Amino acid sequence: MEYIRLTTENIEKEHICCAISNNNDIQVSSKKAWLADRLAEGLVFLKSTERGKCFIEYIPAEYAWNPICADGYMYIDCLWVSGSFKGHGYSNDLLNECISDSKNQGKKGICILSCAKKKPFLADPKYLKYKGFEVSDEADNGIQLWYLPFDADAQKPVFRECARHPHTDEEGYVLYYTDQCPFNAKYVPVVEQTARERNVPFKAIHITSREQAQNSPTPVTTYALFHNGKYITNEQMNDKKFLKLIEKEGQW
Repeated sequence: MEYIRLTTENIEKEHICCAISNNNDIQVSSKKAWLADRLAEGLVFLKSTERGKCFIEYIPAEYAWNPICADGYMYIDCLWVSGSFKGHGYSNDLLNECISDSKNQGKKGICILSCAKKKPFLADPKYLKYKGFEVSDEADNGIQLWYLPFDADAQKPVFRECARHPHTDEEGYVLYYTDQCPFNAKYVPVVEQTARERNVPFKAIHITSREQAQNSPTPVTTYALFHNGKYITNEQMNDKKFLKLIEKEGQW
């Protein structure tokens, strides 16, 4: 398969999301704006020619929008292979390119978020283990930081203290999110509206800077939902999923 690397010259014309066909969709435009601002910081978005069906997104860990201490590492935001494209070695292609690029830049290794059991929008721990990754740190909510060191003596990356015990001091539902995930541009307002219509306390905190992201009370900053201070999920909600959640939580 052929792969394309996003640049400031081609970002507007390239398709970046397999689930969104319209390149002018607000979800796509918000994601592309976020990506464009990161390219100068060393972010790499490498995608297949098949309309975003396979891609990897990574950045020097110092610039990652996550509360981690991983100086000298490369951080993988996302490694994605969609549907029928799985099982053909494309994940290996993309990961190997990241490893090669990171080594050429003199990095200590690479790191990525996962957990003990596969969760939506997080890397598959079985695949990471197969590729030689190990767990370097774990937060109270089960989110783990995995790493692949290039030198056995390399210092392990860890979570910042603010993310080790994910919680908020606010009542009701509190959502932290960034524009890194394109779906947020559409579905965060949908959930906000759903909460208003049912008088459910809901507050969305839009993370708009790296500093804010690196000091967030959650390892996952793309989407982290809390209820009465307790971390609930990193899975993006639409109105139907949110209604099921608040019914389960006894809020409706």
